[in-house]
Amino acid sequence: MIMAANPRFQMTLFPYCLTLLLSIFSSVSESSQFCEAGIGYTQCGASPYSSSKILIKGGTVVNAHHQEIADVYVEDGIIAAVKPNIKVGDEVTVLDATGKFVMPGGIDPHTHMAMKFMATETIDDFFSGQAAALAGGTTMHIDFVIPVEGSLSSGFEAYVEKAKKSCMDYGFHMAITKWDETVSREMEIMVKEKGINSFKFFLAYKGALMVNDELLLEGLKKCKSLGALAMVHAENGDAVFEGQKRMIELGITGPEGHALSRPPVLEGEATARAIRLASFVNTPLYVVHVMSIDAMDEIANARKAGQRVIGEPVVSGLVLDDSGLWDPEFKTAAKFVMSPPIRTSGHGKALQGGLSAGILQLVGTDHCAFNSTQKAFGIDDFRKIPNGVNGIEERMHLVWDTMVESGQISVTDYVRITSTECARIFNIYPRKGAILVGSDADIIILNPNSSFGISATSHHSRSDTNVFDGRTGKGKVEVTISRGRVVWENGQLNVAPGSGNYIEMPPFGYLFNGIDKVDSNYLSSLRAPVKRSKATS
Repeated sequence: MIMAANPRFQMTLFPYCLTLLLSIFSSVSESSQFCEAGIGYTQCGASPYSSSKILIKGGTVVNAHHQEIADVYVEDGIIAAVKPNIKVGDEVTVLDATGKFVMPGGIDPHTHMAMKFMATETIDDFFSGQAAALAGGTTMHIDFVIPVEGSLSSGFEAYVEKAKKSCMDYGFHMAITKWDETVSREMEIMVKEKGINSFKFFLAYKGALMVNDELLLEGLKKCKSLGALAMVHAENGDAVFEGQKRMIELGITGPEGHALSRPPVLEGEATARAIRLASFVNTPLYVVHVMSIDAMDEIANARKAGQRVIGEPVVSGLVLDDSGLWDPEFKTAAKFVMSPPIRTSGHGKALQGGLSAGILQLVGTDHCAFNSTQKAFGIDDFRKIPNGVNGIEERMHLVWDTMVESGQISVTDYVRITSTECARIFNIYPRKGAILVGSDADIIILNPNSSFGISATSHHSRSDTNVFDGRTGKGKVEVTISRGRVVWENGQLNVAPGSGNYIEMPPFGYLFNGIDKVDSNYLSSLRAPVKRSKATS
């Protein structure tokens, strides 16, 4: 297992923080100074609790399958007991959760930290992005490793280095951007030696990350043989390229051109194509950031037919519409640029319905944050605006307010779509995604009667903008516990760079159960080859 912990950070944390603050002071927002420098953290990373034992008392413990009023006892980072009226000694830290929900920490299946993209790099790294996550109740995320010049091994090593400053648990997906025998062999190494069990194929970003159908087919076959989950960014890249040219020819160069150049029909087409090719190979498929009715309908039809397809909406697509892209101020409009685009009013509500009906299975963020200076690269050409929005800190609150507070889903469903299902899909349940004896002590205490507010001036991302700025709602994460450490309480973060852990994810998760039987039934149904006598002259 790869461990990101580094004891020397503990010894030199204050000068580290001070140096980092001075180096970024001139280029980042007030909130990012808070995050990167440790200002507002208890002693810049030292927990106020010296005990490794915690008792969470009197709360409603919620798992994806059940909820009950019980105490939760944590020792050395692991949940040791879940039952009513646990008795402990004086050396145990006691947290009162009466009238509140005690739930597994969120797991974000879709993030991009310190990713080089569109001539720049995402503003949040593995420390600032994870600090934001913890403040919002997310205790693990899975980030996408981008190969270096097509090399999976080089990409992996680069991300291992980036993640050394992590302050919470994380895992990796791997992108595939080209195909040859070397890539095929490296996929085996990633699965068998590096703890990666999923590979992403971009059907968009022509000339950069995009793959064609031939490569996708090869990748799907390889994923199936390795027991790894194939993931797709589903937009028709060739058609998007044509749409972009069309907008420029029409003189539409602002952020609104981004959405107009890649309409829902192109997301629906690519989703349908990927689903059919996955069916042809008979391997499970995971569709990332489902943003439109068009794509969701394709997923619904495939699942109705019995195909193993996972649909992942992201919080921006659930709660926003595209109106911001038409804002007269470029800085405001540009912050909403992401791919696939945030859609017109109606798509978000439909995606919410898909979640409540089980058509879509879990919620991610596609946290891929850029500041306003980076977004301004495309001030005269929307094609140069770095694609991406924030969400890792806001997801848990917004999903609660949008889905639970509105009555669309239950509290147990909330745990399922924000934590448990992700752990199941990527084969780390019940270590993650559960409040069970033996599970990692990644826990949040949520007060359903407390309110939250979102602001770019108080969030923990390094970005100076926030696409959810000004939103308020019910349901606030008041305490976050990561691996048995209280890292968020009373509005204070207690985190240190290098304290996170890499989580290896084994192959052949539950989505692969029975795949071999389907293959066997297919082969027996062919009634071929037919034995024929050779014609004689």
